[in-house]
Amino acid sequence: MESNFMDTPDKSYQPIDCNYYDRLEAWATMRTICQIVFRDETEKEQEVSARIVDVYALNKVEYMRMDNGLVIRLDSLISVNNIPLPDHC
Repeated sequence: MESNFMDTPDKSYQPIDCNYYDRLEAWATMRTICQIVFRDETEKEQEVSARIVDVYALNKVEYMRMDNGLVIRLDSLISVNNIPLPDHC
């Protein structure tokens, strides 16, 4: 499966709310199919329905990998399952 890596290396990472991170991990553990709205590398709003298979950090940036191969930077999330990403940690 080909990986679709959504990253903006020139943009500094903004850590997401700790409780929201825990919620993402819970959805991954429960293998919940999630409705995910995020901004892609061109800042265009995208929507995808997929299972979260991993939530991890790489080079001080947090990501989540979906069962369809898509990898999303957590600070590009707008909402998951209609729950908006909080503005701060």
